[in-house]
Amino acid sequence: MSKHISSLAPSVVVDTAAARVAVSQMIGRISLRARTNENGGDLAAVGKAIGVALPTQIGARAKADGIEVACLGPDEWTLLVSLEQIEKVEDALAALYPSLPHSMTEVTGREVTLTIEGPQAAELLSIGAPRDISSIKVGQARRMLFDGATVVLWRDSETSFRMDVWNSFASFLATTLETGAKELAAELA
Repeated sequence: MSKHISSLAPSVVVDTAAARVAVSQMIGRISLRARTNENGGDLAAVGKAIGVALPTQIGARAKADGIEVACLGPDEWTLLVSLEQIEKVEDALAALYPSLPHSMTEVTGREVTLTIEGPQAAELLSIGAPRDISSIKVGQARRMLFDGATVVLWRDSETSFRMDVWNSFASFLATTLETGAKELAAELA
């Protein structure tokens, strides 16, 4: 497993009437690139091997047996797993390689997750997002830019999001979200 190098420890960054931003506990992450091939390799085999079918529509998510998968591109997925499941999932994917060549990289230490929740969570995200946050439906995930940094945004409910961000940008984005949450809360006062 890769080493966690984030300068942010799991904690609450800010908690206001508008939104709450927190750093989540470390979770296992695997980046997967694969596609059906002419040798009979089929993406359905991945789902059977890891216990959750790969969604094929960009932005779609699936979850089963403690594994959450988001489709980020036509041949790209992010898998979120418990730290204890990483080796099992890697072994299951490696066993498929002869029939379904793919790229699998364990990237646990690369990113940190910020949770953004509250009545103005979507509005808070709009301060750094060039896209309309409402276009990301509940249950979807999207790779996007946030204040110049590439992130993956998971929408868990109308007022709850998770943002996966590379460690090198995490402190900056946490500070940006903290400032924004305080400004939104001041408008409510």
